[in-house]
Amino acid sequence: MRRSKQYRVIALLILVVTISLSLSKPQSEPESEEGSQQVTDLVLIPGGAFSMGREGGGDNSPTHKVHIDSFYIDTYEVTNAQYYTFCRETGHTLPEFWGMEEFHCGPNFPDYPVVGVSWYDAQAYAQWAGKRLPTEAEWEYAARGDLGGKRFPRGDDLDSTLANFASKGTVPVGSYPPNGYGLYDMAGNVVEWVLDYYDKDYYKTSPIHNPSGPQDGKFCVIRGGGWHSGRSCNAVHHRNCLLPSWVDFNVGFRCAKDLD
Repeated sequence: MRRSKQYRVIALLILVVTISLSLSKPQSEPESEEGSQQVTDLVLIPGGAFSMGREGGGDNSPTHKVHIDSFYIDTYEVTNAQYYTFCRETGHTLPEFWGMEEFHCGPNFPDYPVVGVSWYDAQAYAQWAGKRLPTEAEWEYAARGDLGGKRFPRGDDLDSTLANFASKGTVPVGSYPPNGYGLYDMAGNVVEWVLDYYDKDYYKTSPIHNPSGPQDGKFCVIRGGGWHSGRSCNAVHHRNCLLPSWVDFNVGFRCAKDLD
C-alpha cells in the first residue's frame, strides 16, 4: 500500500511538471496545411476626397472629384493558401490553373496570389471571409497611397524594383515595397477584380460620394497591373474589364470591409 501511494504521488508530480512546461512554452503562429502562415491583415483607409481618373480621353476620363468613406482593405492580395482553405471548407471549385507550376497556382505556392478565379469566385470568397470586394473608387483611392495626382502607387515612376510587371510570373505577396497606406502589390503581381460593373462612360455621370458603378452590365472592372502587364497598365488610373465568368492567369483579387 505504501509503495502504491508513493507511485501515485510521483505520477502526480510528473503530470504537474508536464502541464507547467506546456504552459510556459512559447506558442508559434498557426500555419495552414500548406506550411505557410495565413495572411489576414487589413489596413484602415481614412475617408477623404481625391481626383479620380486622368485627363486625356478614354474610359478613365474625365478626372472627377470623389469622396470616399473610411473602409478596410486587405494588405495583400488573396493567396493560394487562403483560397484553398475557402475551397476546402465550402466545397467551392478550385481555381482553373490549380496545380500548374508555370502559373504558381497550387499548394506548392502558398504565399503567391491566387489566379484563375472569376469575379463570381472572388465574390464568393469575400462573402465567406466576412468581407466584400472593394469598389473601383475605393481601389483607386487606396492604390494612390495618399499621393494625389501621381501615376503609380509610389509616385510618377515605376520600374522592376518597385513592382512585379512584364515578368515571368507571380511572386509571393509583399515582395515589393508598399505604398503610402502600407498596401502591397497595388501595382503588379496580379490584376485585381473589383465590385463594379463596367461602363466606359461611367466617369461622366459618376456620383461624388462613394460611387459603386453602374447597376448592371455585361463586364466587370479589373484594376491594377499584373506580372503579365506592361508598365502603363500598372497606372493607378488605368481601367479594364472582363466577363464576370472569365478566369485568367494574370488576374486575382483582394477584399475590403466596411467599418463596424
